[in-house]
Amino acid sequence: MWLLNHSAARRFEIPMLKACGFNEIFLPKIYPVDPSFRSASLDFSEDRNLTIPPSDLAVLNAADWYGDPGREAWAVANRHFSLLFFIVHTAEALGSISAHFQGAAIWRAYGLERTNSYSTIRKHFTHGLKTVERMGDRFWFGEAYKDLHAVEDDFLRRRTVYLPLGLSSADLQEGWTGSDRRVFFVCPDIGFNPYYRAIFDEFKRDFAGLPYAIGGSQPIAVGDPNVLGFVPKELHERHMREMRVMYYHSREPRHIHYHPFEAVRAGMPLVFMADGMLDELGGISLPGRARTVAEAKSKIHRLLQGDTRLADDIRKSQKVLLDAMRPDRLESAWRKNLTHVVERLQANKSGQIGLPSRKKRIAIILPIVYRGGTLRAAKLLAEAISEGAEQAGEGAEVVLLHLDLPSAYSPKDWSDLPSSVTTRTFNWNVLDKAEAKTAMMFDGHADWEPVYEKYLAVDDGIKQLGDCDLWIVISDRLSLPLLPMRPAILAVFDYLQRHYKVSHVEEQILLANRLASHVLVTTEFTRQDALQYAGIDPRRVTKVPMLVPEKGTATRNGQGAEPTHFLWTTNLAAHKNHRRALAALQIYYEVYEGTLSCHVTGFGSSEITKSQLPHLDGLNRVVAASRALRQRVKFLGELSDEAYRRELSASAFLWHPTELDNGTFSIIEAAHYGVPSLSSDYPAMREMDRQFQLGLSFMDQEDPEDMAAQLHAMEVNLAERQRSLATEKQLADQSVRRLAPHYWHVIREFL
Repeated sequence: MWLLNHSAARRFEIPMLKACGFNEIFLPKIYPVDPSFRSASLDFSEDRNLTIPPSDLAVLNAADWYGDPGREAWAVANRHFSLLFFIVHTAEALGSISAHFQGAAIWRAYGLERTNSYSTIRKHFTHGLKTVERMGDRFWFGEAYKDLHAVEDDFLRRRTVYLPLGLSSADLQEGWTGSDRRVFFVCPDIGFNPYYRAIFDEFKRDFAGLPYAIGGSQPIAVGDPNVLGFVPKELHERHMREMRVMYYHSREPRHIHYHPFEAVRAGMPLVFMADGMLDELGGISLPGRARTVAEAKSKIHRLLQGDTRLADDIRKSQKVLLDAMRPDRLESAWRKNLTHVVERLQANKSGQIGLPSRKKRIAIILPIVYRGGTLRAAKLLAEAISEGAEQAGEGAEVVLLHLDLPSAYSPKDWSDLPSSVTTRTFNWNVLDKAEAKTAMMFDGHADWEPVYEKYLAVDDGIKQLGDCDLWIVISDRLSLPLLPMRPAILAVFDYLQRHYKVSHVEEQILLANRLASHVLVTTEFTRQDALQYAGIDPRRVTKVPMLVPEKGTATRNGQGAEPTHFLWTTNLAAHKNHRRALAALQIYYEVYEGTLSCHVTGFGSSEITKSQLPHLDGLNRVVAASRALRQRVKFLGELSDEAYRRELSASAFLWHPTELDNGTFSIIEAAHYGVPSLSSDYPAMREMDRQFQLGLSFMDQEDPEDMAAQLHAMEVNLAERQRSLATEKQLADQSVRRLAPHYWHVIREFL
């Protein structure tokens, strides 16, 4: 797999690979819309030589090999290919290759400016975390010029293989005339790239007064009539034949452009600066070489004035530069060094002991004490991941971690977990920079450097959770950055802090989102908040179907006794809309003469009229002043599961007056019991209604009068509301078992 799109490099390297015995070569059909790919093009010609099934080729051709092509594409690649050439354009590409490709991968290095190195690029894209190191002897640093590795770190130096770059044709062409008395200077991307802008400005300053033309693609127009911009191939070749001289500015010792060789091949005199890579390729004694800008300007001036003797001397002598790039001179190096790569790959495969590998282990972390819906969501997620892995034949161990606080949780809280999910207690450790670096170094991330003053680490008594391959944090309530020993996914149910003051660590929560490897959300409303409020790259956010509790032992209400109450499930959070809800209840009883009592349940609900929280202040006086509220509203507090289900199954309907959130499981559980629901009208609830076909009734949660009117409508139209409920089959179609593959499809990409 030659996963590059550089046109000139392809014209040389594909024939070279074939000369080395590689007759089936895949070329990528997608490349980034990026000015740095100005020399890129597509080539479908090698497809006809591939003996792989057309369906597999279609998968490969549709994949983005400069990003993360996904597991399906890698599965195809691993079936058919053992050698891969790549360049690093994104962090995703580097991580994806190291995580998924089972053959030998060669990072193709064509050289960089002196201020940069491939080691720096690797650390930039990986943040210093282990990636290609995991490939061991299957990873290679494929330098295109001798000694590029000299400035690299020890890891790349040890993995260097020399595969010299040459020209597809190094034969001199006839036809140069030099009739156009201008200097040809190639400088792309002037309008936006500071590196090339500085080169352009320097050229104009140093060669002021000389006629010139600037070649190279210019995505942003430059206000200089001598800048040609992109031109067709035929016109570019004409410029090479007709312009009097090319000037090449670069003194870079480890990088060279293609156009100086084009000029030499076209027979055009080349004046170039000393101390650059052309010196290494035979240019050190050539008459076109200049040690200073003044010397270069003098030679160019003579050529423009018609010094044919100098032109002839330069043209005759500079062909040595092509000799260093001839395919026949470079083939032996390719054969020898690729043979070494293949032999190491074969030795690596034969040396593998056929022991069964352990299952991947995934940690689900509850970062704070959660009860109610969030706790249930964590358990459902654990179940879905375990089930999804099992269905895919890729069994995984799932560990659910909760804080080591006996007062917060009891063994009964975990009794409904499937046997495939284990639990583990932990405490948070706060590490300073030095401690964080040491911990990461011991975990094998030797190049990692701390960015923040403090980090959170999991103290679970088992290698700081290092025995798990992936961490999934329920919600984003992290007070400090998580020590990045493993990929970390956030399962974010809402961004209430955008709308309410729910935490004093809002900035840290946003940072947690931006540092995460990926973010899972369950509604489009939350996905939009992730993009617009949290500022997460859309490629790092996936919307998965909402998981809800199974039917369990729930049975639909029959024709029993007439219900005497409806159920309001809530807690003490500000977004639960208590003030308007109580106002609506007062109107329902005192204006509409409602006959159904309201039973209030949920964690902390018995404290609603006693709490000193600002958003609950004064509600005790509201209830005390209304005889109807005192008599008809029962604050029951948090009930056991059994007691709650008794209350629910005997209810006329469920009431959900919350102002805004990511939806509530309670309406699904109610539907299982044949109990309809009246809900606030906000996006997440509309999405739940569509996904589960619930037949919800809606009210305006900001208008107590409408809330009361809809309560009354529920009472008088109860039979009709019950008939509109989702059927048991419709609910079963949204079971954890059926939705689990959606979760595993995302999770497995990070293993």
